[in-house]
Amino acid sequence: MRPQDIAILLKIISLNGQHWQLVGLSNSLRISISEISESLNRSRIAGLIDFHKKNIHRQNLMEFLEHGVRYVFPQQPGSMVRGIPTAHSHPFMKKTFASEMNYVWPDSKGDVMGLMVEPFYQKQAEGVKEDPLFYKLLALVDVIRVGKVREVKHALVELKKNILNESSH
Repeated sequence: MRPQDIAILLKIISLNGQHWQLVGLSNSLRISISEISESLNRSRIAGLIDFHKKNIHRQNLMEFLEHGVRYVFPQQPGSMVRGIPTAHSHPFMKKTFASEMNYVWPDSKGDVMGLMVEPFYQKQAEGVKEDPLFYKLLALVDVIRVGKVREVKHALVELKKNILNESSH
């Protein structure tokens, strides 16, 4: 698995069942068609997408995000940069959790200063600007990677709503 594999699977989920093609994913994510194709092959081998590479095995993906992503793609927030808010700094998380320090994906056009969190792929900050659900899903996964226990629990509930279509218990 590579980090962009997570972003690609979350992008497919954000499309809410709409028919998609490689060229559309490539354009919206700003990742080459060949990289997306290779990523989908890796996800198929990992059991995260079906043989035809169209239907995500949502339960498997959720298990990986909940139990594996922080170990496979660990993150230590870095230096202060301008960027787009992620993790607990995303507007959805800010409704529930207050923090003095922002976490951001680097973006020269971003309007927030904060500690840098490495995005899953190079042009992620561009890719999230036109898809609010995709942005939210990636930020929630970042909560799992860098957040405290309460924040992670909250993010997992929201991810399950979006990935597994579960309502909160």
